[in-house]
Amino acid sequence: MKKYATILFLALLSFASCVDEDEYPNSPQGNFEALWRIIDEHYCFFGYKQAEYGLDWDEVHHRYAKQIDEGMTTKQQFEVLTNMLAELRDGHVNLYTTFDVGRYWAWHEDYPSNLSDTLLYIYMGTDYHIATGLRYRILDDNIGYVRCATFSNDFGAGNLDEILTLLAPCKGLIIDLRDNSGGLVTSAEELAARFTNEKILVGYMQHKTGTAHDAFSPLEEQWLKPARGVRWQKRTVVLTNRSVFSAANEFVKYMKCCPNVTIVGDRTGGGAGLPFSSELPNGWSVRFSACPMYDKEKNNTEFGIAPHHSVSLQDSDFQKGKDTIIEYARQLLGN
Repeated sequence: MKKYATILFLALLSFASCVDEDEYPNSPQGNFEALWRIIDEHYCFFGYKQAEYGLDWDEVHHRYAKQIDEGMTTKQQFEVLTNMLAELRDGHVNLYTTFDVGRYWAWHEDYPSNLSDTLLYIYMGTDYHIATGLRYRILDDNIGYVRCATFSNDFGAGNLDEILTLLAPCKGLIIDLRDNSGGLVTSAEELAARFTNEKILVGYMQHKTGTAHDAFSPLEEQWLKPARGVRWQKRTVVLTNRSVFSAANEFVKYMKCCPNVTIVGDRTGGGAGLPFSSELPNGWSVRFSACPMYDKEKNNTEFGIAPHHSVSLQDSDFQKGKDTIIEYARQLLGN
């Protein structure tokens, strides 16, 4: 993945340099046109989203241009530009200013959370182990449990060796990924590499080769190589909800290709485009999806990955102090 990340970085530099601020004035109209053009030339999901829900970026320009007025305030500009970006329905698209961050959160807001901190406390207690951001313990039925809430950390080979060695006597393993909004793709690969003994194809990616909406490189294979350290050989269940996003979404994609792995919970949130940033004439920064990613069947995972078993938290279980999704995973591993 390090070689792949380096190649990707060089590819991004070749096509996604910032729009020159001199091309547009620092005015409401200039900022609007610069933002629309940056997205028009470099965003990677136009074809997919036109097919999914009829997105027409030219029509979006026509509609929002009417809302731009040279007498509008800075915050009025921000509102219009943020609303325009929301037409992309992409959690990786953000507008950064000194006073706010424009974001699109509807990708998970309309779904049940399927996670309770109260229930997690019941299962984790206070005597769990912590290593490089991972919390882990052995449950009372001899099933290992790892809470992975972020991929923002570099886990480290030694740390993962220690975790898996401690959990080795367990008859199965649960990795609770719920509400993991992502982080480093390299960390997602680092953890997933502990669950395969051979090099496996996990998906594909592309990068933009020009400004046209359909200007992409050929599909490039993504391979997951087994880690050199301790590798897990028993059954594993990965728990997901709609707030599993970006690098965590990629982790689910990888794990679906690994042997003895089952995905349980809700559909993930997606975020399958690697993000890149550019700048508007007024200094605001925009982040957007620049490189599309696909699963091994060449399906786009921008709108999430379905679990093997769809399971939601039940109120009746909550009243008993039970997490329906964890209990389902324990039943699978117990059998």
